[in-house]
Amino acid sequence: MGPIRGSRRKKKVDQIVLAASDSQTLECWWDGFSQRITGQSKSKGALKFESFFKISIKTFAYICSLVKEDMMARSTFCYSNNKPLCLNDQVAVALRRLSSGDSLCSIGECFGMNQSTVSHITWRFVEVMEEKALHHLSWPKEQGEMEEIKSKFEKIRGLPNCCGAIDITHIMMTLPSSDSSDDVWLDGEENCSMILQAIVDPDMRFRNIITGWPGSLSDDIVLKSSGFFKMSEEGDCLNGEKLVLSQGTEVREYIVGDSGFPLLPWLLTPYNGRGCLWEHESDFNKRISATQMVAQRALVRLKEMWKIIQGVMWKPDKNKLPRIILVCCILHNIVIDMEDKVQDEMPSSRHHDPGYHQQICESAADDTAFQLRENLSIYLAGRLSP
Repeated sequence: MGPIRGSRRKKKVDQIVLAASDSQTLECWWDGFSQRITGQSKSKGALKFESFFKISIKTFAYICSLVKEDMMARSTFCYSNNKPLCLNDQVAVALRRLSSGDSLCSIGECFGMNQSTVSHITWRFVEVMEEKALHHLSWPKEQGEMEEIKSKFEKIRGLPNCCGAIDITHIMMTLPSSDSSDDVWLDGEENCSMILQAIVDPDMRFRNIITGWPGSLSDDIVLKSSGFFKMSEEGDCLNGEKLVLSQGTEVREYIVGDSGFPLLPWLLTPYNGRGCLWEHESDFNKRISATQMVAQRALVRLKEMWKIIQGVMWKPDKNKLPRIILVCCILHNIVIDMEDKVQDEMPSSRHHDPGYHQQICESAADDTAFQLRENLSIYLAGRLSP
């Protein structure tokens, strides 16, 4: 199975308002469910829903509404005592597996079922979410939405006409000793890993991803292998209205990235040459860094919230892993779209790729990209004549 790309037309986000009866039904289910997995009565200390799943009841209900029809259409999943699992039970198992990163054995012991049942439920959930919820991960199609994104990016450090921030992270894994493709997955830090490339908006929402490529590939090769690269090069993306900086000088729509990416007319990166930069170049680098930090924070939150892709995965199915990563990105966006407050309470580390060094792209920049960056940096420094 090849790399997974996530970017389709965005449907209008469904806003779920729980009726009092729906909320009470979920709370009653949770009371019984939590008592069953903890062995304690509610009076002896209830397990908090939000701390267990890392999402609110409202978001849980919305996810259930997305998968209900397909998950229940051919459901034969049962507990160890042969009691069938309801929809809430199944979604709970899948979300706990994805959010905790605990082993199949641990999840099975917690929920009172065997490992194969946990595995099958989780994979069925991934398949259904991929089909029913992909509209939560898409590139903006409406001009008004893109203008709002540009405005928010400009408020960060003044970069005008910016449409996104790009970054790459590694999903580390341990492969079987019999895997002959081990060297392909070995990255520059001597870890076996799979790459996730993501473009995010200022709200840390994933707008375009590609995953599935082995860790041995450099950031610029992964970019050039993506559909987003092809669309941008052919003018099918980042093709909105150009911004006039001064007479005869304009800047097109673009995204920003770090030094691991090539400098392109639609992808602006920092100047190289630490310690020997002009003042306007140094200032531009600070603006790029502050803006691109949004992508870094999004990847940190993704791995913090969906811990199945944090740390080192034990012998994952490399054909299924890209789809699991995609669904984790979709769930990340759903939490944002539902304005779930639980995400704001989560602790956050500073790095999504601890132990990895910054890559430096060796590809030569074309003259158009170099001149665009120079004009924009001089303009932002207030030295470009009107």
